[in-house]
Amino acid sequence: MMRALWSAASGMITQQTNVDTIANNISNVNTTGFKGDRAEFKSLLYQTMQARTTTANGARKPVPAQVGLGTRLAAVTTSFSQGSINEVDSPTAFAIEGQGLFGVMGEDGQVYYTRNGDFQWCMGTDGVTLATKDGYPVLDTNGDPIVLPDDVSTSNVLWTTTTGELGYVGEDGNYVSLDQQIGLWQFNNPAGLEKIAGTRYVETAASGPAMSEMDTPGLQKSAVKHGFIEMSNVKLADEMVNLIVAQRAYEMNSKAIQAADDMLGQANQLKR
Repeated sequence: MMRALWSAASGMITQQTNVDTIANNISNVNTTGFKGDRAEFKSLLYQTMQARTTTANGARKPVPAQVGLGTRLAAVTTSFSQGSINEVDSPTAFAIEGQGLFGVMGEDGQVYYTRNGDFQWCMGTDGVTLATKDGYPVLDTNGDPIVLPDDVSTSNVLWTTTTGELGYVGEDGNYVSLDQQIGLWQFNNPAGLEKIAGTRYVETAASGPAMSEMDTPGLQKSAVKHGFIEMSNVKLADEMVNLIVAQRAYEMNSKAIQAADDMLGQANQLKR
């Protein structure tokens, strides 16, 4: 009976994590660049109650009897599948088609990676800088912040549609390139990235080092779409179905605990 209580309790704990993960996905269904998470589980050790042998009467028992000890959370993995791309009325909005991620510089000097391309111009320490809504500077292909020259107005800035190359219209009406391009990075195992907050990720040993699409040969380059943003890849209908399944699993584990408790109560009554 105690084994039944422990197995059912472990199931309730893991399903609670599953419900929390699904709830977080649903709450971010409209978050720009958000990537949905999925809880994965694994079973605990099995105890062998009966080995493959013969009984005292010589009858064969080819199938062993084993009882599991419950389940536990194995990992919460992030799906980096492509989200829908929507056109927006913003001169500093970008969406990625492909496997790339934008690079942004945090306050601590750490490089973070994101698919949220809803950028804006803001005043930085070196001048007008392209940054995220949180104020993190966006990096170019060399890993440097994208900063406009002092004599260039944001209203004159032009972007190359598919590459994110930066330029502006001079006083003579001609296009002048600033020799800067929005940087994109890829990882051998993007699921190994550590999610810091919202849509920002940081490199880990599991993800492998960041590989610049500009400098790394053999990578399939992504396309940068100017005037678009990538929405969340969470599908609400699928998440609602997953939520119902998780709730039912949690309920069944709680009923297993109740059944084991009732059986223990009956055993105590027999003793009296």
